Amino acid sequence: MDISNDSISSKHRKPHDSLSVSPSQTSPKSPKPSGSPRSPRFQVKHPQSPRDGCPKKDSFPVTSLKISPKSPASPTSPRSPNSPRLPGHSTKNERQSRSPRDGRPKKGGCGGKGTWGGLLDTEDMDFLDPHDPNYDSTEEKEPPTENKKKGELEEYKRKAIIIVEEYFTTDDIFAVKNELKLLGAPYFSYYFIKKLVSVSMDRHDKEKEMAAVLLSALYADTFDPSQVYKGFSKLVESADDLIVDIPDAVDVLALFLARAVVDDILPPAFLKRQMAYLPKDSKGVEVLKKAEKNYLSAPLHAEIIERRWGGSKNMTVDDVKARINNLLVEYVTSGDKKEAFRCIKDLKVPFYHHEIVKRALIMAMERRQAEGPLLDLLKEAGEEGFINSSQTSKGFDRLIDTVDDLSLDIPNAREILQNLMSKAASDGWICVSSLKSLSLEPKKESLEESAARNFKVKAQSIIQEYFLSGDIFEVISCLEQENKTCSPHLNAIFVKRLITLAMDRKKREKEMASVLLSSLCFPADDVVNGFVMLIESADDTALDNPVVVEDLAMFLARAVVDEVMAPQHLEEIGTQCVGPDSIGSKVLQMAKSLLKARLSGERILRCWGGGGSSKSGWEIEDVKGKIINLLEEYESGGDIREACRCMKELGMPFFHHEVVKKALVKIIEKKNDRLWGLLKECFESGLITMNQMMKGFGRLAESLDDLALDVPDAKKQFIHYVELAKGSEWLDSSFSLSKFEHSTENGTC
Repeated sequence: MDISNDSISSKHRKPHDSLSVSPSQTSPKSPKPSGSPRSPRFQVKHPQSPRDGCPKKDSFPVTSLKISPKSPASPTSPRSPNSPRLPGHSTKNERQSRSPRDGRPKKGGCGGKGTWGGLLDTEDMDFLDPHDPNYDSTEEKEPPTENKKKGELEEYKRKAIIIVEEYFTTDDIFAVKNELKLLGAPYFSYYFIKKLVSVSMDRHDKEKEMAAVLLSALYADTFDPSQVYKGFSKLVESADDLIVDIPDAVDVLALFLARAVVDDILPPAFLKRQMAYLPKDSKGVEVLKKAEKNYLSAPLHAEIIERRWGGSKNMTVDDVKARINNLLVEYVTSGDKKEAFRCIKDLKVPFYHHEIVKRALIMAMERRQAEGPLLDLLKEAGEEGFINSSQTSKGFDRLIDTVDDLSLDIPNAREILQNLMSKAASDGWICVSSLKSLSLEPKKESLEESAARNFKVKAQSIIQEYFLSGDIFEVISCLEQENKTCSPHLNAIFVKRLITLAMDRKKREKEMASVLLSSLCFPADDVVNGFVMLIESADDTALDNPVVVEDLAMFLARAVVDEVMAPQHLEEIGTQCVGPDSIGSKVLQMAKSLLKARLSGERILRCWGGGGSSKSGWEIEDVKGKIINLLEEYESGGDIREACRCMKELGMPFFHHEVVKKALVKIIEKKNDRLWGLLKECFESGLITMNQMMKGFGRLAESLDDLALDVPDAKKQFIHYVELAKGSEWLDSSFSLSKFEHSTENGTC
């Protein structure tokens, strides 16, 4: 037998010896005696020599591998306490597990204690032992119902996003309603509400208004009130996250909350209750405080909030009135109360329901046969909650205030209205004691009151015709005929009527009203009295025009800019206001803010388009060019009346100081006094005021050094004309050239 390097010749090996391991290839620590208790799992048979059959102890071919059984350890296993010990084996060197568990592989792995198991295990080991050091509670399987509900929510979220996006595209409320019914899962409605609001918050006012309208339309019908409550709670809680993507999230979300309260889909108590569950420094608390203090505590907050994003999809007051009239006519014809209630709900103007009451009562007075059905409609509308008691009382009060005007068309209007009030009180849907008093006998008017009453009717006709024709001279002619005595009281009535009618119309009419007011040349006191009357009736006007504060403030500021009245007259108007929170005080405060702004004159002039039309106002350079043209035309032999007409058509009385300055420059340069005559005519006719004269002379005084470069004696001529102007009382006696020279030297001009 040839043995080389302690190995058996390959030609003498048996086929099954292919797994034999050479001692040179094993670690010195690897071979163990066959009787070693450390290796009970396998037995090694020494190969027999083909010749003498002697065992070769240096070679250890592996012939078999016994896998440990899954049953408890055998008696010969060192794990068993009953296993026999070998002679000379010390018990203190024997390490036995004190754990009751066997040595099988741990879950998810292999190679348990004393085993090579793992891959060949077939028993299901997919269980968790809470006593296992590697135990992880998150690996516990969720109950099947929880998994199902979670999957259902994910599916709901996916479809809800699609429905929201489609709604913003189609604006179809009924389609959304049908989609949600098909989707089911009403217990997830809170997510739809949260998603709808959060998506709209990052879009334009149109989408915000659409979201508010949809919530109001689906409330109680599709959305359970508890789901609406939960949806807004989730929104408030996520305010800190929303502000990351939407910088004005606090303001927008506060407005959504206020709108929900106004639309009666959230209880007012929501704000205080929710605040108790949020950290004091969270954005959610800021949202709740802003909704309560900035929006819901303001006067006329319902109207302001409803119209913040356009209001009822940008319907005008005239549109709402027309729809109210149509639904009442249709109801009288068909008698279908459900359809009438649906139309009332679709209006989405709960703050304007007093108009429904008023128009229904007028229709009942005009059509006696429709009295019963209309009273039944109002009664049931109150019982069903479509029209609340406050709006009903307002409707009656408004009709009581205008019953005298109504008597012109309905001779016995007082008696009929008194009868309607008695029937409503007997049916229990109004309280007569809470209404304004109504006497059967109209109070006797004095001669002045009668004249004022007739003048109001004629003034309204004149103003309406002016809005159609735009003919200022026709208005002046009509006023001269109707107010021959130039009564200050009638002038104030005309001012009030003009602005009241303009506020209920578009920007074009508002601009035309301002232009007409500056062209009439009424005494300033008459205009002031007209504005005082407007402020006194502002509460009633607000019922028809929720933005009365903004409109009146702009008209006041425009009157000051147009020099129809002086700035100090604002203080006089302020004395007529009652309390700092009154509408009058707010109007004055806003008007003063507008006037204090930089370039306020130009901005206020352009607030409604400028020029008495819907077109934008003149550019300053264009105005300067037109002034130069009219001065040159007049200087070359033009008509003084034509020049004055051109100045009026500019529609910029606050810029007439430019006319004064340009005229003085031409007078000094060309030594032509023809333009001086134009200034005289303009001042005497009131076209150019003393204030504008002072500004014009002052501006020329500031630039006199530049003019002296072309006209050496410019200063001497200017002083001469200043004295002439003072003699004609164009300038105040305090006007002094030295004041302007001092300011120029110090660089303050």
